[in-house]
Amino acid sequence: MATLVITGGASGIGFEASLWSAEQGHTVLVVSRSREKLSRLEEAAAQRGVRSSLHMLPGDVSTEVDARAIGLEILARSEKIDALINNAGLLINKPFTLLEREDWEAVYATNVFGPVAMIRALLPGLSRDHRELLAGALPGHIVNVSSMGGVQGSSKFPGLSAYSSSKAGLIGVTECLAEELRPQGVHVNALALGSVQTEMFSAAFPGLTAATTPQRMGEYVARFALQGMLLFNGKTIPVSASTP
Repeated sequence: MATLVITGGASGIGFEASLWSAEQGHTVLVVSRSREKLSRLEEAAAQRGVRSSLHMLPGDVSTEVDARAIGLEILARSEKIDALINNAGLLINKPFTLLEREDWEAVYATNVFGPVAMIRALLPGLSRDHRELLAGALPGHIVNVSSMGGVQGSSKFPGLSAYSSSKAGLIGVTECLAEELRPQGVHVNALALGSVQTEMFSAAFPGLTAATTPQRMGEYVARFALQGMLLFNGKTIPVSASTP
């Protein structure tokens, strides 16, 4: 069984990815800045009989101090991490002319600097040495949850310049780290998600109905985290039935 870390794991896609992974028998370390959402996840996990597989870690990955502390706690629990899903995200829907510097900084802190901080903190647990790989160990897998809005040439929408550009930045980080971390036995990929019926989607596109559910996408993301490193490294994979 695998050990997964999921940031933003107590709401939306992360919530469903956490529950699905626990139901498969994996150990899931769930990071969320919201204690209320972590409590709801605990209740749902208890109802499904998988509470013992989930470990709740309150903290804000957008702050370096929290990310380091979370990383230390995770590595104290488990020396080896099979997959890190950087799912935590922040979306601010404002016209460009109304976006303040603080808005840009908040979005980038969560969507770019947060994943970077978590990767740095957990790299010792994700790394595999040459002997481990020769013996059949799988590479550690980092999955950065991006967006179709961050893919070059995709459709863009008014009000989402900070969000979409931050997700483009996350794709750039993915491609760079795939090469830099390859010698350490770590694969890094990004999933560019299309429309999913979450709170974030409703904030971006009020009144619209998304193409898929958090349950379906959460399972897909978790499965990819456990298996995608076998076929992919440094890739951005569109996972989209529609945008929006």
